[in-house]
Amino acid sequence: MVSLIAEPIFSIGSFPVTNAITDTLFVDIVLIALIIAVNANLKLIPNFFQNLVEYIIKTFYDLNESISEERTKKIFPYFMTFFIFILIANWSELIPGFSSIGIFHQTGHEKELVPFFRGATSDLNTTLALAIVSAVATHIMSIKTIGVKDYLSRFFSLNPINLFVGLLELVSEFTKIVSLSFRLFGNVFAGAVVLGIVSGVAAIIAPIPFLLLEIVVGLVQALIFAMLTMVFMTILTTPHTGKEVSH
Repeated sequence: MVSLIAEPIFSIGSFPVTNAITDTLFVDIVLIALIIAVNANLKLIPNFFQNLVEYIIKTFYDLNESISEERTKKIFPYFMTFFIFILIANWSELIPGFSSIGIFHQTGHEKELVPFFRGATSDLNTTLALAIVSAVATHIMSIKTIGVKDYLSRFFSLNPINLFVGLLELVSEFTKIVSLSFRLFGNVFAGAVVLGIVSGVAAIIAPIPFLLLEIVVGLVQALIFAMLTMVFMTILTTPHTGKEVSH
């Protein structure tokens, strides 16, 4: 059964290193390796892999540009980074043997297997951290793009009605963090639980349809998180007073 809380593998001083952290490091290594591989094989006449990467990047950039327009150059790096990191993190738990290799911990009279890796996004700490990074980056970008005065005018006003609306919007910024983190965590964790149950009943044939479903869910959830971040950034970098955005 999948634990709701990420299990510690070892500790560095008083800091416990959980299997969700080891998966995060694994995802980071994969991303760094992909970046090095792509950069090392860039050619004027692209091969199939380079064509595929360029096509994917261009497709996502065009999608971002259709929503964010002239702010795309600022927003796209965040949009694409969130998408790729979350996608690989979601799919990492589908690797064969991923959750079955680990160490045994004694719990009472029984030994319990603690896997070395656990899908990073199936840990609420990870998804909450991603949501906080998304929110902080969005507000910093907003201040840099439209200025402090226009940024504050979105939430605070001398007009009582506008002030009430602004305070509601300020509260909604905190609910966005909760929504982003729990949506991603809930879907990925539920999938991990279902796969764990099905694999325990029949480990060979039965899990295949669920694995295929989780591939789709992992893709969709990564896209939703990245898209929502992109939309929030677009909204908050739009001048509240109707002035033009600085490029």
